[in-house]
Amino acid sequence: MAGIVFGGLFWARQKAEKPVPAKPIPIPEEKFPTPAPEEISIPPLPGIGEEKPPPPPVSMNRVKKEGCVADGLLSQYNPDSDQFIGLINRSNCYYFHRAIETWRQPPRFEVINNVMNRITREDVVYGMFIAEALDTNDNYQNASSGHYFRFRKMCHRDTLNHWGEHTCVPTFSSAEYRDYLKYITRRAIDTGIQSFTFGQIYMQESSNRKYAPQIVKKIRAYAKKKGVDVVIGAQTGSITDPKYLKIFDYIEGGVGIDENGNVENGPCLSKKGSCWALLWHKNFSANAKNVLLHLDWTGIKSDDLDIFARMSPQKRAETLQKLHRKFTSQNMGFLMPYFGVLDKDNGGCYGPKKRYYSPDNAYGCRDEDAINRILAK
Repeated sequence: MAGIVFGGLFWARQKAEKPVPAKPIPIPEEKFPTPAPEEISIPPLPGIGEEKPPPPPVSMNRVKKEGCVADGLLSQYNPDSDQFIGLINRSNCYYFHRAIETWRQPPRFEVINNVMNRITREDVVYGMFIAEALDTNDNYQNASSGHYFRFRKMCHRDTLNHWGEHTCVPTFSSAEYRDYLKYITRRAIDTGIQSFTFGQIYMQESSNRKYAPQIVKKIRAYAKKKGVDVVIGAQTGSITDPKYLKIFDYIEGGVGIDENGNVENGPCLSKKGSCWALLWHKNFSANAKNVLLHLDWTGIKSDDLDIFARMSPQKRAETLQKLHRKFTSQNMGFLMPYFGVLDKDNGGCYGPKKRYYSPDNAYGCRDEDAINRILAK
């Protein structure tokens, strides 16, 4: 979505100790040689060649009706990971959106496998979020070839420090970035991941948008070879080109609620200066295969999730029911909130810490039962 960071801005704020420069610094590629093995702090990832049996095919109908935003579930983003796993095991969710979170952090497959083994739910679908933010200081090895990825070679020109110190926006035009995507998506498919979402894809694309079709085609080809059914989506913002949108199995974005839980009817959210696209509008939905919607978050008080957390318990339950009914009745999906970030001074209910939302009955919001009732129907 145009102007949306979908949670990533929060992580950038937490990690960045210095203000973001007003003007990004050009990236002199020659200054960043491939690091030697002794400089690498992350050990080679285990389990190469240890593939799981193919999971059942993805039901897009169930994704739309029984989907949940479980941001970083498999990446252990939640500060109370054990409690989060327990919440998920009690849930009626079928699809766990953004279960692998790669915002400024490559996927750690040893951690992902460990968490997956602790989830007792069966017949579920896990998603990987392919973030529009890299940490240029990351050291990450292709455990098959031994190659250490050079993250600064993956950056769009003049985007150094875009999301905070030592960050950048990646570009599909970088062969190094495409190789990185090939590696992490293949490892994810071997692990049993079946949904892949590209964050703010218009930032990662080149001006002629020629790379997404190639990248998506290769992901599908590898999945087919392995007998794994996958779905691929993107945050496409205000893009309306049907040929481009239909590259993906779904497009994804926030709903843009007000204090009463209502949404607007126009193509763009009126309170935003640029077009923060409302994807259920025919300008977008008519040109896409499927639309998935959720409560957007970036960790500021005007976001969907912050507005939602300030509602009364009854109003929150009514809002979720209303949004779920509204969009599923139009053959779109509404994903229930299971983890997201809040402004730490939001003033509403919260989860394990003031800056996190959770519906868990162990914390202050206690929306767990209401969400399970909606999903059960």
